[in-house]
Amino acid sequence: MKSKKLALPAKAYMTLVFIFLYAPIAVMAVFSFNESASTYEFTRFSVKWWQEMFGNSAAMDALKNTLLLAVASCVCATVIGTMAAVGIYNYRSKRVRSVIMTVTNVPMMNPEIVTGISMMLLFVFVGAFLNKTQTLNFWSLLIAHVTFCLPYVILNVLPKLRQFDINIYEAAVDLGCKPLKAFFKVVLPNIMSGIITGLVMSFTLSLDDFIISYFTNGPSFQTLPIYIFSLTKKRVKPDMYALSMLMFILILVLLVLLNIAQSRAEKGKSERR
Repeated sequence: MKSKKLALPAKAYMTLVFIFLYAPIAVMAVFSFNESASTYEFTRFSVKWWQEMFGNSAAMDALKNTLLLAVASCVCATVIGTMAAVGIYNYRSKRVRSVIMTVTNVPMMNPEIVTGISMMLLFVFVGAFLNKTQTLNFWSLLIAHVTFCLPYVILNVLPKLRQFDINIYEAAVDLGCKPLKAFFKVVLPNIMSGIITGLVMSFTLSLDDFIISYFTNGPSFQTLPIYIFSLTKKRVKPDMYALSMLMFILILVLLVLLNIAQSRAEKGKSERR
């Protein structure tokens, strides 16, 4: 009886949480297909605002810039983060590992506005030192995005390295395989699930980042979150809903594909056992 009494408030609480989280997304999805420009009264189903959004060259340029930046930053962060995770794992001193992990976690624990402002000041200082007038551009954005994505890659790869049986790698080296080849043939396939998770997390974090991008981007390169923010300064139209829904769908598809890939990988491991 007690478990049933406790289950009812828990279900009500979970229902309220899901309503609070997903009701705004549902409203945004519905009004992106509204025929009128009203953002509170639904008149008739129409794809007018989606057509207007895809016909908007500024929005499409911002989307291309966002995807380019997200792909570049997640690839760079994954490569650097994987190498960093392997290096941290191979350190014998626990004190050194602890210091390195503390420094690594700073971009993740630091408030985004502090990270954005500090990186902006750094880029401006370096630009002034090198006598360059235009210092905030695609490259400044890329460095900033790689910086805050790195900890997530490292934290996803390190547990997989700890789970890996190092004796298999040592056996491959003892049998004549070169260390680098043994890493790619033996270690890399076993930590691939962590690498893919870090890659997808980096992509999604870069895709929807606004605060750090706002402080580190220049006039020559505009991302989609910054473009959407600029629309909020004017009268809000349903084409902004369509843009936001497009980003939501992209991230949702990525998460679904990631879950499918992870479930297949776990199923393959269990079958091999």
